[in-house]
Order: sequence, then C-alpha cells, then structure tokens
Amino acid sequence: MIGPSSSHTAGAVRLAQLARNIANGPIQQVEFTLYHSFAKTYQGHGTDRGLLAGILGIHVDDESIRDIFQTAEASGLRYRFIPYEEPNHYPPNTVRFDIVLKNGETLAVVGHSIGGGKVYISQINDYNVSLRGEYPTLVMFYHDQPGMIWQVTKIIAEEHINIASLNCSRKAKGTEAFMTICLDTLLPAAQVALIRQIPGVYTVCNVDKIQS
Repeated sequence: MIGPSSSHTAGAVRLAQLARNIANGPIQQVEFTLYHSFAKTYQGHGTDRGLLAGILGIHVDDESIRDIFQTAEASGLRYRFIPYEEPNHYPPNTVRFDIVLKNGETLAVVGHSIGGGKVYISQINDYNVSLRGEYPTLVMFYHDQPGMIWQVTKIIAEEHINIASLNCSRKAKGTEAFMTICLDTLLPAAQVALIRQIPGVYTVCNVDKIQS
C-alpha cells in the first residue's frame, strides 16, 4: 500500500473505490465531507490523496497516488474536501461522498475505514446498508410490490450464480424500496439489463468487489 496510514490512506482509497463502483458511471463532481479523525488529519495522513485516487479508479498500491492532485486536475474532476468538526453520531474515520455523475444523476454514500485497509459502506442515499466490498453486489431501488424479490433472484438463479446474502428495506409499504444482493460472481450485463426491465425497478447498480 501507499502510506502513511492503513486506515487513513489505504482505507480511504478502498472506500472511494467502493463509492465509485456504486456510482457505476463517469463522475463529474464529488464532495468529500470528513468526520472525526479524518477531518482533523486528512492532509497530513494522505486521506485526501487516497479518496481522490479511489474515485479516479487508482488502486491502493499505485505509486501515482503521490501525484493524484495533478491527475485529478487533468481528468477534469471537480472536487472539494469539507472537514466537519461539529458533534455528530458517526464513528471515527468516516466520509460522506456526494457524487454528481456526468448524466446529472446524484448519489450520497457514507463509508467508514476500520483499520488495516478494511472498510464498509453504511448508507446509500437514505437507506442503511452494510456493504464491505468483499463480494460482487447488486444494488437496486424499486417500487415496493409483491414478487419483486422472486423476479430478481430467479434471474440470478438461472445464471447459476449463488447468493451470499440478501437485504432489503423500504420507506413504507407500497413506496420506494432498496435491495442489496451479495453474489459469488459478478452478474453479467445481460442479466442486469433483464432486471432493469422488470416493471417497478428504478435503478440497478452492478457493484464489483474492491481489489485486495
């Protein structure tokens, strides 16, 4: 890994890689809101470099992380770091990504670095999740209705891909719902397209695992 810190530098790279994979499209702009120790030490510990590297798709052991500000400028990415130092409920080493894609879509992701380069995502938009980037994961927003889980898992089963875990939640009965399905193998694009065609499905992201 490129240092100096496994939690503040390498963890930041991996968190941003995961946020990039969730966004699943060209990123035009991102705001990084930093909490607790991230907010206090993000420049000296390389958290800012790590976050930019991950958002740009650069891996944790790449020497180019040291020159990432020049790379970001050349790419045209607009970004801002916001250290948040007011009292809040987040655990140490937390960052919120507010992402704008080039197609105009927006995404809010909250993630945490827990040491040794390990990370997890706790929130996507207004939904609580637990996404660690250890498995390829299908992330989807849809209209809450009977049979949705069956329709999605049927497509996955017909591809002979095993489900490691499945979690879903909803704002209220018959309104917007959210589902994450961790898989043993990344779902092929053709099957993702079939899921997108299911009536009531709003958004589907095929999130690859982050590299070790």
